[in-house]
Amino acid sequence: MQLPHALAIAEGVQLWPEALDQSQQAELLGAVLSAVEKAPFVHPTMPRTGTPFSVTQTNFGTLGWVSDRDGYRYQELHPNTGKPWPPIPPMLISLWHAALPDAPDPQCCLVNYYDAGARMGLHQDRDETALDVPVLSVSLGAKALFRLGGTSRKSPSRSLTLHSGDLLAFGGPARLAFHGIDRIVAGSCGLVPDGGRINLTLRRV
Repeated sequence: MQLPHALAIAEGVQLWPEALDQSQQAELLGAVLSAVEKAPFVHPTMPRTGTPFSVTQTNFGTLGWVSDRDGYRYQELHPNTGKPWPPIPPMLISLWHAALPDAPDPQCCLVNYYDAGARMGLHQDRDETALDVPVLSVSLGAKALFRLGGTSRKSPSRSLTLHSGDLLAFGGPARLAFHGIDRIVAGSCGLVPDGGRINLTLRRV
């Protein structure tokens, strides 16, 4: 798969605006929803407190990221069904290799669904040992106000609007950058049912 020219957002951060056209977005969404039938969305909770996230999540791949009272971790089985996660859709594998041609295959695709009121606070993706491999994010559906900071929670941050079909990769000096979603613009895109947003985060564990 050929990607448009990437924009350098910050050192280690690249953005491919509208990397997927409308037909490709619809094709990918179909593959995602088909896989979700085998691994339904769940409400993750914060360690210790059990406070629910505002997003719902599932995973594809050999490993899936989960969060509950016992902590953050990767595991091979869906927490509710007890079955292995479904494979990562081939289209996502193609996007990964087009964006990150030197990277080994991803092992996990974390799938976050954002409804109108969902957000994601600033956090680092640091539960992996493969910190030398970038993370690739694929946006589908409603626009999102993405916040990107530095490797310290006190570092200055900036806001970036992500649109349906955008790809964003962060690695190298930005692999442990704090990032989050301030809010989504509900109804700004009719691709995802209920006007929400699906974010697909591919990573090596």
